[in-house]
Amino acid sequence: MLGSKKFTSGVAGGTTLIAEEVTVVGDIHFSGNLDVEGLVQGSILARPDSEALVRVVAKGRVEGEIRAPNVVINGSVTGDVHSSRQLELAPKGRVTGNVYYALVEMAAGAEVNGSLTHVADGADAAQGQESPEQPETPPAED
Repeated sequence: MLGSKKFTSGVAGGTTLIAEEVTVVGDIHFSGNLDVEGLVQGSILARPDSEALVRVVAKGRVEGEIRAPNVVINGSVTGDVHSSRQLELAPKGRVTGNVYYALVEMAAGAEVNGSLTHVADGADAAQGQESPEQPETPPAED
């Protein structure tokens, strides 16, 4: 549910805060918790084997893609969002881009300007890896 305890307490590991008056230019690679209150101009990428959580708060902005198992958006994201576990779109959440999720909670007032695509729970959505297509076997020559 929105605002549930599992997201208010975060996940195991340290917490990194991008404060309200801070702008980060470049990609962020992390594990643990990442709270964005300022502006990130670059991608946010969770370590593949982590239980990472990204929170974009009401005045927070991300201009780039997010790839993490758990994502809470109550600010704005311009870029694709890949969540392999749970995505929460809070009332002030705005996404301009495509959203890939295993489980989504969307509050009244949240907005997605792009497509919503369900992926299998635990799939490679956080890493952005699609299942490789198996090449067709060419017909046997006589």
